[in-house]
Amino acid sequence: MKMIGYEMRVPSHGNLCEDASVSVSDIDIPADDGRGLRTGLKSPRSARIYESLLAAILDHRLAPGTRLPEDEVGAHFGASRTIVRAALQALAHDHVVTIAPNRGAQVAEPSVAEARHVFEARSLIEPRVAALAAGRAEAADIERLKVHLAEEHDALARDEQSRAIALSAGFHNKVAEIAGQPILEGFVRELTSRSSLVVALYWRRRDAICERHAHHELVDAIGAGAAERAADLMRSHLVDILSGLDLTQRPSRTGGLSGLLSMPR
Repeated sequence: MKMIGYEMRVPSHGNLCEDASVSVSDIDIPADDGRGLRTGLKSPRSARIYESLLAAILDHRLAPGTRLPEDEVGAHFGASRTIVRAALQALAHDHVVTIAPNRGAQVAEPSVAEARHVFEARSLIEPRVAALAAGRAEAADIERLKVHLAEEHDALARDEQSRAIALSAGFHNKVAEIAGQPILEGFVRELTSRSSLVVALYWRRRDAICERHAHHELVDAIGAGAAERAADLMRSHLVDILSGLDLTQRPSRTGGLSGLLSMPR
């Protein structure tokens, strides 16, 4: 598969990211990761680029601060800069990419304040979403959630943290889809995307990222049609994730550039 190079900005020792000005060529970005990421882009080629880049960000293969030059992205996908620009603008609309004059696009780097705001929003929206899902979930929906949970546990068992985090976000998106409220589903998808970046920067407790039992209990409550219990479980789950983040300072990254790029998907 053709690879794409990026300039990386590597976080170091609790400080703001420093420009490393290193061009790399071994970040593998698939055209379609099969997780059903959604976009309203009209151009199929822009939508494919959007979905592929978003998947790489959610998997943490593209770290916060990673630059996304239009020409390099276009060369990888065989697309014009106009097509690439539309995809990057859609990602910026979802707040997972920032675009600055004379600097171009890069993966967003959420602040401590933004991190808190994201989880406050999730705590307001997702308990209601879970309750709605409990009121309309069918047997096929519950089966799909259980299959997804098996994938989560497989990632945890293999110590594939980036994959587990991406699957955790996907679980919340699937619950929102079952709820049958497209506007709320859109909010959840944006917030889980932003949460993934928050976790990439501020996580301190591995088990809080993809807690082993919380999702199982949520599936059981949704499957039983227990709306109030589903809402309570979702609220507690989000509090637990937040408690596993260190929002007092920006944590350091370890392992250097090579280690960041070799993280399993």
